[in-house]
Amino acid sequence: MKSDTLREFEKLPARALMMATGLQRKDIEKPLIGIVSSWTDLVPGHADMDSLERFIERGVAAAGGTPFIFRVPAVCDGIAMGHEGMRFSLPLREIIADAIEDVATAHQLDGLVLLTACDKITPGMLMAAARLNLPAIVVTAGPMLAGRRGKERLDLVTHTFEAIGKYKAGEITLEELLELEGAACPSSGACQGMFTANTMACLTEALGMSLPYCGTSPAPLAEKKRIAEASGEKIVELVKKGIKARDILTPEAFRNAIRVDLALGGSTNTVLHLPAIAYEAGIPFDIKLFDQLSRETPKICSMRPGGKYLMEDLHYAGGIPGVLNRLTEKLENSPTVSGLDIKEIASMGRIWDEDVIRPVDNPYSKEGGIAILYGNLAPDGAVIKQGALSEKMRVFTGTARVFECEEDAMKAVMNGQIKPGDVIVIRYEGPKGGPGMREMLAVTAAVMGMGLGESVALITDGRFSGGTHGPCIGHISPEAAEGGPIGVVKDGDKIHINVPERRLELLINEEELQERLKNFKPKQKEIKSKLLRKYAKFVTSASKGAVQEI
Repeated sequence: MKSDTLREFEKLPARALMMATGLQRKDIEKPLIGIVSSWTDLVPGHADMDSLERFIERGVAAAGGTPFIFRVPAVCDGIAMGHEGMRFSLPLREIIADAIEDVATAHQLDGLVLLTACDKITPGMLMAAARLNLPAIVVTAGPMLAGRRGKERLDLVTHTFEAIGKYKAGEITLEELLELEGAACPSSGACQGMFTANTMACLTEALGMSLPYCGTSPAPLAEKKRIAEASGEKIVELVKKGIKARDILTPEAFRNAIRVDLALGGSTNTVLHLPAIAYEAGIPFDIKLFDQLSRETPKICSMRPGGKYLMEDLHYAGGIPGVLNRLTEKLENSPTVSGLDIKEIASMGRIWDEDVIRPVDNPYSKEGGIAILYGNLAPDGAVIKQGALSEKMRVFTGTARVFECEEDAMKAVMNGQIKPGDVIVIRYEGPKGGPGMREMLAVTAAVMGMGLGESVALITDGRFSGGTHGPCIGHISPEAAEGGPIGVVKDGDKIHINVPERRLELLINEEELQERLKNFKPKQKEIKSKLLRKYAKFVTSASKGAVQEI
């Protein structure tokens, strides 16, 4: 008996089990494609994904593959925000990557279509693709449509989170607040601005891992279904050609994605997620790259938060191909899952609105949307969304108001205890110290809603939602739990922020700082959750993408 025939018979029990699901023998001989879906009723960005699953299946089958759906969990950061649940959001990224590795390897799948939408799910899926290095393509389910109240267009952050601060400040009535609650989110999809979910969708396309226009096409549109079906067809082609995820996820692709991020004014969470994806792809990555490219990449879009346009505006203005077209001279050649080089996609991009996607010689700002700050408060770096910062707050010196957790800071803001000239310091919210590195959207939105965005800054070793804007600095590394200088800041200390010079300084002399650090013993929290105890044990610094090194 020939060895290949022997191997065929050795696999007979596995084939028998696959046939128990209804497959024919010929189906097993085709490329076996996993459709990894994060569909769930719990999350608005994912609630209608089951229809996209069907279209991906159609595409896979039409192209000669055999589709299999399996699902991974999803969390809505907006729903988890402001309470204990937010500690479980960032760890989900690693859980998703692990789950996909587990199932795809156990069942020896030939390729993956990754159907995703929200903040940690998209990077988790990209991390799995990079780790497994299988042929893979991503379908992001798309942004939510704008809410409406008369002629006013609404988005989640501005008209719910920030509206709470406006209500507290007496600017709107309770009736108006409840009216916004019912109108802000009118459809399924990722929240409407350039928040983390939509930023990551756009960057997935810029990385070359999604088909053109996938990142911006709104969730309710038939166009999204066509993209899903085309992606199902494309994965079979990628498998047959042997084109794998790491063939797409090159160093050039990451630099292109960072430039698009900077041009869009995207979420600061990308400074966690792109390094984590690069780590899984085996590509060295230093967050200084964001700042280096920011110096030479203009911000050409004005997206909410902090700007005026929504995701649907960006899509109809030309989408990511339009943005790439503007950045053509700064892009590096890199292949994409479409079969086209990224520069070919850029050459095909069209701009339908010159204000939504401005020319590089008429940008909203000369530098990109993100800056990395260093100094004695952040020796390993800190992150600010400078594209959503007023000119007045680019250089600011204020008085420290120190809080050991988000909840205490939120109480102080809502009770009117924060005054102009304060710098809110929230610590023990980093990857280890949280644990889980919670987002601070509730606090930052309350500060903005109460009219303090031009007079109060906030710094933290935690992180911010993509919906955050204003003078908010996160990812301070090392974090307090690892003995970082943020842990020794005292009430009344002066803190200096200088974004143009990329500085974040505690204004005490070096001798006193060293004496404080010498005597500093980080607080030890009791962590009741077994999941979070494991996460805190293995997670690295935010400056390394908060990856798990095992």
